[in-house]
Amino acid sequence: MNENSTGRRAIRIASMGHAAFAATLIGLGILSLIKREFAPIWAPVPRSVPARSILIYLCAIISLACGIGLLWQRAAAAAARVLLAFLLLWMLLLRLPLVVISFSVNTWYSCCQTAVIVAAAWVLYAWFAADRDRQRLGFATGDRGVRIARVFYGLALIPFGLAHFLYLQATAPLVPAWLPGHVAWAYFTGGAFVAAGIAVLIGVYARLAAALSALQIGLFTLLVWVPVMASGANASQRGEFVVSWALTAGAWVVADSYRDMPWFAVGKR
Repeated sequence: MNENSTGRRAIRIASMGHAAFAATLIGLGILSLIKREFAPIWAPVPRSVPARSILIYLCAIISLACGIGLLWQRAAAAAARVLLAFLLLWMLLLRLPLVVISFSVNTWYSCCQTAVIVAAAWVLYAWFAADRDRQRLGFATGDRGVRIARVFYGLALIPFGLAHFLYLQATAPLVPAWLPGHVAWAYFTGGAFVAAGIAVLIGVYARLAAALSALQIGLFTLLVWVPVMASGANASQRGEFVVSWALTAGAWVVADSYRDMPWFAVGKR
């Protein structure tokens, strides 16, 4: 076996979404190390959280190491396992308690964002799980693991859509100026998210719903946040761009999980 073929065997790309997600994790880790602050996908984190400064570096290192590991054949299973475990702990210890303590758009929306990233990590873990994982954690691997990941994704999409209706005055102005009917577009995209979430959960046209929802998030990134970044974004807007891109990559992974299912399948979750 020559050196080139060995290199190709070392790199493991399961799908384009997998590659984009891994690259995004690497970028988030580097960004966090440079800024010495939580990358936007991990925020907000209350100042009262113990060892907050150490947690910043822990998130950065895990993001960077797991992003690299997901692209490396021998490390992919371990990287997916560590990333999924860390994300689930993040949601359990930081996201869900804040939703209970202070139920507001900032807390539940952040929880849904984390759910999308959890879904992507769970899909990759289900794909890459080693024999030991399948023996000890069979419920979290293979088809069952992928189904759990899709539930996380579907549940996250519904609040995303409802937010378009509940916060219409904040959503409509984000529609690009060259598009007519800003309010109509806000309603349409909100309804599309809700419909896609339900479709993913009940297994009706789920592949189409997952693909179109990933496309919609990607179009938000391209049509809303890229122009804002180009025109000189503030810190908050730069954070929104990073989050939107991370959600696009996460949604892409979930959409890729349906690649063996017919586009118009009914009753398959």
